[in-house]
Amino acid sequence: MDAVSDVLHVVHLRGAVYLNATFTAPWCVIGRPIAALCAAYLPRCERVVSYHLITDGSCRAQLADNPSSALQLNAGELLVVPQGETHMMGSSLDLTPAPVELLLSQKIEAAPGEVMTLSYGDGGTPTRMVCGFLACDDTLSNPLLSSLPRIFKIDIRNEPRAAWLEASLRFAAAEAADSRVGGTIVLARLSELLFVESVRCCVEALPPDQTGWLAGVRDRFVGRALSLLHAQPLHPWTVDELASAVGLSRSALGQRFTDLLGRPPMQYLARWRMQIAAQELLIRSKSLASIAEQIGYESEAAFSRAFRREFGMPPASWRKNQRKVDGAAESGHAAPAARGTVPPDGRP
Repeated sequence: MDAVSDVLHVVHLRGAVYLNATFTAPWCVIGRPIAALCAAYLPRCERVVSYHLITDGSCRAQLADNPSSALQLNAGELLVVPQGETHMMGSSLDLTPAPVELLLSQKIEAAPGEVMTLSYGDGGTPTRMVCGFLACDDTLSNPLLSSLPRIFKIDIRNEPRAAWLEASLRFAAAEAADSRVGGTIVLARLSELLFVESVRCCVEALPPDQTGWLAGVRDRFVGRALSLLHAQPLHPWTVDELASAVGLSRSALGQRFTDLLGRPPMQYLARWRMQIAAQELLIRSKSLASIAEQIGYESEAAFSRAFRREFGMPPASWRKNQRKVDGAAESGHAAPAARGTVPPDGRP
């Protein structure tokens, strides 16, 4: 398994399409996936990735707190907001935006978990879109999600390898809108595929001088090293062995790895192992001693000290905190999620 696939697997992506929308000019909306919306489709949401596929027409979009992030979107383009941050969309972003949660509140209550339809605007030129989100575990300070731009777009319609996704999503959205059996699960799986394709396109579009985890994945040598580390995270790796496996000298690999990811290979591996431990803590039947042994610690005490350095609390407290989050999610109330302090690539 390559590093991107491994990281996506660990965070347990769960997708949903919630809206078929038609906006007519002039129009402008603002919002983010709120707790009530997420809870209507998925049982637990710690981090939410928002996306909007423009199927007809065009519009503008930007992060609410960053006017310089404004993008022009045309039919066939997918807007992705990896952190689920508040963002604006409209025929013009100079208009007073309408809060999406107000536009959808009654619809969510009337048909929880179903694809909603919305028509909004002043009757001018129409823009149609399919809106969805992906929920994922945020317990690992996931390096991939932390490395993505705060907002970006990809061209689905003119990308031959991804064009089938747009056609499939259009078809599935129509099926779900007609309440066809199985439409919701088809949309969920397509949401996940759509996000994976957007990540692949984002990696391929990186400028040559880009640094960070995504740039490391793209690099011939560092990408291979990451794949090996993620494929066998509990192997007793040394820099010499890793360098030999990827075809570089020890010093060359260390320098290349640090230049791109901000830390040397063994430090990256140590943090990734600790993040695996965090994932294992979510399995309630596992004892701290067994998890410590699983990731290579000789004692539970040593494991607890290392875990506290990474996550700011001992593993037992972290696990208890996560149970509170799960209980709040199941009862429909929001609760703060425990998060790692720094992503493995060393960047905020």
